[in-house]
Parts: sequence; structure tokens; C-alpha cells
Amino acid sequence: MPELPEVETVKRTLNQLIKGKYIDHVTVNLPRIIQRPDDVDAFAFMLKGHTIEGVERRGKFLRILLDGLVLVSHLRMEGRYGLYRKDEPVEKHTHVIFHFSDGTELRYKDVRQFGTMHLFAPGEEFNHPPLSKLGYEPLDDTLNMGTFKEVIGSKKTKIKAVLLNQAYVVGIGNIYVDEALFRAGIHPEIPANKLGDDELSRLYHAIVATLSEAVEAGGSSIKSYVNGQGEMGMFQHSLKIYGRKDEPCYGCGGPVFKTVVGGRGTHYCPSCQPDRK
Repeated sequence: MPELPEVETVKRTLNQLIKGKYIDHVTVNLPRIIQRPDDVDAFAFMLKGHTIEGVERRGKFLRILLDGLVLVSHLRMEGRYGLYRKDEPVEKHTHVIFHFSDGTELRYKDVRQFGTMHLFAPGEEFNHPPLSKLGYEPLDDTLNMGTFKEVIGSKKTKIKAVLLNQAYVVGIGNIYVDEALFRAGIHPEIPANKLGDDELSRLYHAIVATLSEAVEAGGSSIKSYVNGQGEMGMFQHSLKIYGRKDEPCYGCGGPVFKTVVGGRGTHYCPSCQPDRK
């Protein structure tokens, strides 16, 4: 699933590709992608004649800003956008097409069909699902060290499960939680409220550094992620722990372990990230 760095990269790419384009009409081939309004024809009618003013991000969600509307798009597992000429063949699993007046098309393709789209009046999107219950942005000024300790350090659940909960801090998924915990030297199964101030400080800075570096690298191309121009992210070449089961740890040389935490495959080094049992 695309995480914050991947969605941020898609956002930046789409701003280069579709900003200023005028929507002539919209084609929806898979109605269940459209969650709001619940009428596909109404969705297409509402978007017709609008101009795209820019693309923003909230957590793992894209906010496509139009003149008078906001489209909230969640890529979920394998959703992706691409800009095409209208005469180019439409690929399989293309579920929504935004036809522009200049003869180009923004196509949304989703093999797993888990992606969603919600349409709102500007500002209304923050008062309703899926954005209304999201937590702090980890790369935003609203999340500082004090807030992080307050929000994360009080939870009794395992630290990895806490970090994956989008109600606390948004955008951090399985890959980057493993990377940040390894960077901070913290075992993924330690309860969050058992972490000391020094550990929470290390973790906060590890999250910010890991996500910032991944954004600059264009994200990680694990499985099928590409940005809006069909380009792969490169941060997967910098991964220190994720996906390296049984390989030597970059810190101590011992084998990397894999377990399950909160239903997610979890990579860690028992020497560099000691447990407290």
C-alpha cells in the first residue's frame, strides 16, 4: 500500500501533470470506487466543467482541488494515476477516466479495486470520513516532540501497532514503521507507554528522518508502486530492515528476524532492538 512518501510523490507529480486542466467529462467503469456521492452519474455531472487547481495530501489521501469542489482519493493497495492522450489504448483495470478539454485523460487504474473517491464542497472534506478522524501529519509543524510524546507515549499497545493507527499519526505504514523502529533501536512489541523520554525522542526523529529521506527518493517501489509518470521510487534501495528476513543486520551482522505485530509482517533485529521480557 502506498504510504506517505509514495502519496506525496504522486501529489507532486500530478501537480506537474494536471494543474490547470479543464474536465470535459468523466467516465466511471467501476461504480464502487465512488463513495460520495453514492450516485455515479451525479459524481460525473458534478465534476464536468470544473478546472483542477492543484493537488494536496492528507495522510495517505490525495486531495484534488477544483474550482468549487474537492476530490478525496485513496489509492489503497495498488491504485495509480496516469496521464494519457485520448487516443492511447485504455489498459485493463482502468476504473475512472477524467477527460480533459485538451485531449488528454487522467486515468485511475486499480487492479485490486480497493481505492475510493469522495467528492466534497471545499473545506467540508475535513468534517466527514475518511479525513475527519485522521491524526497528526508527521512532517508538519503541528507535530512536535512534545505532542508526539503526549499522543504516542500514553498508549498501552505495542509501539508498532500504535504507529500504524492513523488516528494518532498519519501516513506511516508497515515499511516505514519497521525502518523507523530499527533506526531508533526500539523493539516493535514494546508497549508505547513503557518507552522513556529518550526513546520517544529517538523514535520521533527517526520517523521524521526516514519519511523525509523516502520523500526525496520518490518513495519505495515495493510490489506495484509507480508515480503519476510511470516512474518507480528508489527508497527501496535504502531500506535497512524491511524485507530482509534472515539477511545480516546492517548494525550488528546478526540475522534479521520476522514476526507478526498487529496482523502485519514485522522485521527487526533482536540485538539492535532488544525486547524487555
